[in-house]
Amino acid sequence: MSQDVQTPDRRQAPDTTAGRGRKRVRTRGQRIRRIVLVTLLVLLLAAGGAGWWAYSHLNGNIDSVDLDQAIGTDNRPAKVPDGGQNILVLGSDSRAGANGELDHGDVSGSRSDTNMLVHIPEGRKKATAISIPRDTLVTRPDCKDEKGKTVAGAKRVMMNSVIGTAGPACVVKTVEQMSGIRVDHLVKVEFAGFKELVDALGGVTVTLDKPIKGGLNLDAGTHRLNGTDSLKFVRTRHGYGDGSDLGRIDLQQKFMLAMLSEVKNQDALGNPARLYKLADAGTKALTTDSELGSLKGLSDFAQSMKGVDPDTMETIMLPVAYDKVDPNRVIAAEPQSGQLWEAVRNDKPIPAAAKKSPATGG
Repeated sequence: MSQDVQTPDRRQAPDTTAGRGRKRVRTRGQRIRRIVLVTLLVLLLAAGGAGWWAYSHLNGNIDSVDLDQAIGTDNRPAKVPDGGQNILVLGSDSRAGANGELDHGDVSGSRSDTNMLVHIPEGRKKATAISIPRDTLVTRPDCKDEKGKTVAGAKRVMMNSVIGTAGPACVVKTVEQMSGIRVDHLVKVEFAGFKELVDALGGVTVTLDKPIKGGLNLDAGTHRLNGTDSLKFVRTRHGYGDGSDLGRIDLQQKFMLAMLSEVKNQDALGNPARLYKLADAGTKALTTDSELGSLKGLSDFAQSMKGVDPDTMETIMLPVAYDKVDPNRVIAAEPQSGQLWEAVRNDKPIPAAAKKSPATGG
């Protein structure tokens, strides 16, 4: 794996939640947003076109969480009226199990390195994706974990730690509490599954205008990447360009376009055998809420989202400021974050001022 994934804080032993300096914090909320969106799109399209002959097997691949049972139905924000939807997309970058194999180490627990609330208003013709930086300090409410055990709430915990402490339903509850927005659906993607999606395509071809040096070594030019190298590619920061997250985002954008071109050029969605292979790899990596927790649920949802064009999706990072106690962490900036959530709750245009983040200077 690329070295930046496991780089420890210089002042202490390696810790999966520590060591995030100011330079890294600046764009953490946007770090892998585009790749997760593309993965989700492929999963939904694959599920929507799968044949009846594969239904039973694919259906059994999908893990699901009953949000009403895990969170309860009381004291939750009101649902979006007139058919609007709010979807919480989590990208799990754990070092356990299959994900651990990708990083040459098996570490217990998981982290949600991508936490993105996708708001789709009435009519389902557009979407706004709001990324919550993984290093944001939040208040975690009392939750039930995946075994039904109550986990006491806590203040000033990192956003990416909530899933490992109390499960994905608690991430939903945390986001609802901080935003006042009802989460209708949950989609969690394991990055080991991202690797298998690429391998199911037979690889993805990318073209670089400058070389990558470090955990992944590629000269400038065109390369065919398998799933493991693709995962290294989208995680690369050091060894490319100026070594910042801006360079990593550039690589992710390149890969997103290359992956979509691969699907189109192979006519993967029109080839039943190829489609089944993609859907099999994708659904194994997927955890959803119980309403989407079947092939039919995913298919129906995909059909209802056909009017949303990913190219017109507005992407915003939650405005954050550096924490005064721990400058390696950020907190939601006020009044900007409050204005952002209010605009989304009321389905109003988001003011320019509500998109400015003191931590990034923009």
